[in-house]
Amino acid sequence: MKRLLLSLLFLLIISYSFAQNNMLLLQKIQTELATQKGFYAVAFKDLQTGKTLLLNEHENFHAASTMKTPVMIEVFKQSAAGKFSMNDPILIKNEFKSIVDSSIYQLSAADDSQQELYTLTGKKIPLSELVYQMIIMSSNLATNIIMETVDGKNVTQTMRSLGANDIQVLRGVEDNKAFAKGLNNSTTAYDLMLIFEKIAKHEVVNANACDEMIRILLDQTHNTLIPALLPKEVKVAHKTGTITGVHHDSGIVFLPDGRKYVLVILSKNLEDDDAATKAMARVSQLIYESVVGR
Repeated sequence: MKRLLLSLLFLLIISYSFAQNNMLLLQKIQTELATQKGFYAVAFKDLQTGKTLLLNEHENFHAASTMKTPVMIEVFKQSAAGKFSMNDPILIKNEFKSIVDSSIYQLSAADDSQQELYTLTGKKIPLSELVYQMIIMSSNLATNIIMETVDGKNVTQTMRSLGANDIQVLRGVEDNKAFAKGLNNSTTAYDLMLIFEKIAKHEVVNANACDEMIRILLDQTHNTLIPALLPKEVKVAHKTGTITGVHHDSGIVFLPDGRKYVLVILSKNLEDDDAATKAMARVSQLIYESVVGR
C-alpha cells in the first residue's frame, strides 16, 4: 500500500509539474503573438507523450493552401482503392468550373507560386508529379486539376471519417464567384493537428501511403514559419497556406533523436504579414525549446 501511495504521489507531482510548464509555455506564446495584430490559433501534440497545448483550436479559419493536405490524402486513398494509379498521365489544362454556376474561369500564372506548370498546358504528366507540385510549391493549377479528379465532397467525407469534423473542402483555388458568396474552404487548428497525427502514426490509407506523403511534405519549399528558427538537423514535413491577412503552417516535426510532434499555427486578420510570420516562427521555436528541455 505504501508503495502504491508513493507511486500515486509521484504521478501527481509529475502531472502538476507538466501543467505548470504548459501554462508557462502558453503564456510565453500568447505574449509573443500579442506583439502583432491578428487572431491566432495553435495546436501542438507530442507524439511520444500525448501531451498537448491548444489555443483557439476550434476557431474556423479560411484554409488557404492548407486544404491541399486533405486533397493529397484523398488522392492516395482513391489510388489505394484502385480508382486510378499515381502514375496515370493527367492532362494539364487551365479551365475550371465555378461551384456557383459552372461558369468557366482560369488561373493566372502570375498569381501562382508554381508557374512552370502553365507552360505544359495541353500536355500530360503523371498524377504523382501534380501532387508533388501541389504540396512542395503549393501549385494552384495542380490543385484544381487534382480536385476535378477526386472531387471536394469526397475530400470532406474522408476528413469526417478521420475524425476531422470541421475541415471543409468545397472547391478549388481562385473560384472568385464562390469566394464572393463566402463559399470557402475552411479548417481549424485542431483538425489539422488530428490529420497530421494520423499521417505520422500511419493511420491514413496505409503505411506506404503515409510514408510517401511525409516524403513529399518534407520537400516543402515555403519555410518561413514552423521550420524558420529551428536547427537545421530538425526536419519538418509540412504544408503552409497564405492569402491576404492569413498565414498558416501545419505539419510534423522530426527531432534528430527520433522523437516527433505535430504543430499547427493559424492566423487571420493580420496587419503586418512579415512581422506576424516572425512572431509565429518564434512560437514554433518556443515549442521546440520546451520539447527538448531548453
